[in-house]
Amino acid sequence: MGGGALSSYPDAVQDRGMCGRFAMNKETNELIEEFVAAGGDWRDWRPGWNIKPTQEIPIVVESTKTGELVRRLEPARWSLVPSWSKTLKLKFPTFNARSEGIAEKATWRGPLKSHRCLVPMTGYYEWRTDPDGTKTPHFIHLPGETLAMAGLYSWWPDPALPQDDPARWNLTATILTADAVDELIGIHDRNPVPLPRDWWDDWLNPELEGDQSFVDAAVQAALPVAQSLEFYEVAPLRGDGPELLEPVRS
Repeated sequence: MGGGALSSYPDAVQDRGMCGRFAMNKETNELIEEFVAAGGDWRDWRPGWNIKPTQEIPIVVESTKTGELVRRLEPARWSLVPSWSKTLKLKFPTFNARSEGIAEKATWRGPLKSHRCLVPMTGYYEWRTDPDGTKTPHFIHLPGETLAMAGLYSWWPDPALPQDDPARWNLTATILTADAVDELIGIHDRNPVPLPRDWWDDWLNPELEGDQSFVDAAVQAALPVAQSLEFYEVAPLRGDGPELLEPVRS
């Protein structure tokens, strides 16, 4: 896409700061088994408890990359970069995508059609803002379960590299958000979209063309999962280790 798409890019600014940190403390082999996926290139992956935008995250995709439709676990840069962008580093944040009106946005509507993914996570962090302005971090999760957040992905080609250079292609991804369920509204007015297992196949299927009604249905299907999420206060996030998940004791 050309200049018209670039001029529409500000439409992609969504939920600044929402679901901006999460934990994924499983090894790739565990995730491959859980999502019944083939493996990708995981030389640089390690479990993380304080994953930030633009860092590498595991995503689950289905594509015909190898000639047949295969479900794969792949490493991606957490912040979607449209294929038409001239640079990898963008002026506006794209680690989250607002589900409402998503099919109308130039940044999202292409990936929505057939480049949908799942973003596995142990849980995510959100900061509650108190009346005095104090921001208190909380960890939001589903005990004993790996969450599968609805996401989109895009392959961004680096124009500085030759066409035949494997490093030319960068896999990037975003996480969809929706209005917070009542159970979480006290923490933040938005939450990611945690898809139930019976929605994984359809969400990943590139032969099902995604549109706004498809996203709306996914958000509705995610409500029971979102309503089941639990949360507790944690200490300010410093470093990256399992101690970040420890609840603050009053």
